[in-house]
Amino acid sequence: MLFERVKSLDHILESAETRGLKRQLGAFDLTMLGIGAIIGTGIFVLTSVAAGKAGPGMMFSFVIAGFVCGLAALVYSELAAIVPVAGSAYTYSYAVFGEMTAWMVGWALILEYAIAAAAVAVGWSGYINGFLHEIDFGLPLALTAGPADTILLQDGTSAAGGFNLLAFLISVFVTFLLIIGTAKSARFTAILVVVKIIALTAFIVLALPAVNSTNFEPMLPNGWGTPLSGVGVLGAAASIFFAYVGFDAVSTAAEETANPNRNVPIGLIGSLTICTVFYLIVAYAAVGAVGAQPGSELSLSKEPLAFVLREVGYPITGNWVATAAIIALPSVVLMMLYGQTRVLFTMSHDGLMPRFFSRVHDRFHTPHVVTLVTGIAVAFFAAMFPVGMLADISNTGTLFAFFMVSLGVMVLRRREPDRHRPFKTPMIWVVGPLAMAGCALLFVSLGWATIRLFLFWAVIGLVVYFGYARKHSHLGKQRAAG
Repeated sequence: MLFERVKSLDHILESAETRGLKRQLGAFDLTMLGIGAIIGTGIFVLTSVAAGKAGPGMMFSFVIAGFVCGLAALVYSELAAIVPVAGSAYTYSYAVFGEMTAWMVGWALILEYAIAAAAVAVGWSGYINGFLHEIDFGLPLALTAGPADTILLQDGTSAAGGFNLLAFLISVFVTFLLIIGTAKSARFTAILVVVKIIALTAFIVLALPAVNSTNFEPMLPNGWGTPLSGVGVLGAAASIFFAYVGFDAVSTAAEETANPNRNVPIGLIGSLTICTVFYLIVAYAAVGAVGAQPGSELSLSKEPLAFVLREVGYPITGNWVATAAIIALPSVVLMMLYGQTRVLFTMSHDGLMPRFFSRVHDRFHTPHVVTLVTGIAVAFFAAMFPVGMLADISNTGTLFAFFMVSLGVMVLRRREPDRHRPFKTPMIWVVGPLAMAGCALLFVSLGWATIRLFLFWAVIGLVVYFGYARKHSHLGKQRAAG
């Protein structure tokens, strides 16, 4: 069924003008939204997860994940400039491969955005509860860990968590922000981006002088890793890939962007470049300052950056960095939820999701129904599952979507070579295959348990498509009527 029910690019652009979203975001807004979506749980929290899998070798993991994301950003920029509408990889796949492939990509994007939002909310809860314990005001562990989490008790025994109340509440708060308006959310995010950059800069300034070369030995305690193992440098790269995800959320804002042909590529590439530089320096400082061997205190910490500063003699600044994470991580939850609602909004407008998902609020001009439904679902996921599991599951959907977008750009180059491209991916016949190979390598490096969950989700997606979406597809009905 590949290439069946393909929606033309011209049709997509025409229908976008009827959806009622207001173009109000500029290049600066998009760059801030991109940075806001990227800098978050990945660097503030998953640094410890990467340390547990690769030790000091996580430095290579950051480089590998950043390289693959850089290739994907170049590819995304071309399609986002050609098709500046909401929907991200889902919309691009509809134009290139057809409806069923587009549905599967959109179904995978639920893992990328919604599950990612839940993962960030869990990461935020770890920082705020760690901070509260520092000032002797911490909540009971049962209220800051989900049932799938294991809690280490003071007597050395362990127990299952209960309901992560903090993660649940922050998800609900961000949902409210998104409902009241996109422009308000963008300005709120810009403020939080500044807070995060200040926090990371302070961490670098204080941790770099404490770097000790002995902390990098052995550099590769678990080796490079093998496919399906989920450990080693490749396993850590597959997990830390989550730290870069978010730049593509900029493309979901294309339909609400002024001059999108210019501003969307700037937002995509600019935000990823800035974040990559910060990530590499922060990872080097963290590893060099306290060591990062699997099983070390850093690898077990739920607030690794604050932990590092406390260990090198800056407990007060460590608390301030924790405070910055507490203040700023909600911007990542916001951007992930934003991306998810815009994808579902577009799918609803195509008839593949229930019609009420595409309702736009009369006053706020936002898709309030789908935002509320998505926000509630994310809140419960955040309350029930641990951050590492959520991040890895999210990565499966992201890598699948990136793979399809990379393939789609090359197909479109051959099918419509004369179409105007405001931004062209350089050396597409090198960049495209490299991006696909990188995504495939990281996907299999997530480990078989995670891949099995993705395959289960994909099967459910096919059942929903043939049971509901295909019958209600507007394009399908138009073809049948024609």
